[in-house]
Amino acid sequence: MINRRLVALAGFLALLVPQMAAAHITQTGSGGFTAGFEHPLSGYDHFLAMFSVGLWGAQMGGRRVWSLPVTFPMIMVVGGVIGILGLPLPGIEIGIALSIIVLGLAIAAAWKPAEWVSLAIIAVFALYHGYAHGAELPMAADPADFAIGFVLATGMIHVIGVGVGLVLEPIRHGQFSKLLGVFIAVVGLGFLALALGYLQSQLGFLQGGLYLFGK
Repeated sequence: MINRRLVALAGFLALLVPQMAAAHITQTGSGGFTAGFEHPLSGYDHFLAMFSVGLWGAQMGGRRVWSLPVTFPMIMVVGGVIGILGLPLPGIEIGIALSIIVLGLAIAAAWKPAEWVSLAIIAVFALYHGYAHGAELPMAADPADFAIGFVLATGMIHVIGVGVGLVLEPIRHGQFSKLLGVFIAVVGLGFLALALGYLQSQLGFLQGGLYLFGK
């Protein structure tokens, strides 16, 4: 039993080995089922957030083993529609980074709030993740196929998170799950630093433009 758990953990860690740089913009003409399926797997910010939803649900147990992974993609659809329509939603990258940090900390602390609280938390984050991908759909060669592939990949990542959580939770009273939560939160801080750096660069560019205009 322990060997099987270690194999499962090793398989998860293998998924974290860098394969492609994380990106939110899909180039025109690269759309379709395969592109949609691969996108959540190649964007590590999205992968970690979706994985964390499954892991946190497994850690809390009960109905939340399935209610969190089901609610997240449902709200993502809402966010996706908002993104497709081009409606404004500020701080997308920051919101996505914060989702990884908050979910990682929740797992690290083995936080078990009321179900409605946990659902509200992931719903907010799902809105941001859905928006980021919804904004890409009009650029894809086949938006419908892209969306189907993306939804299937999202469900698969949730299942992986639940599976890893169910394997790790009985070991040492969930200590491995908590350590994994710490790791996820630390990675989230890295994404937040990148998001803030990007925002700062944009503000610097704007300030430079205003300075030149004033001259």
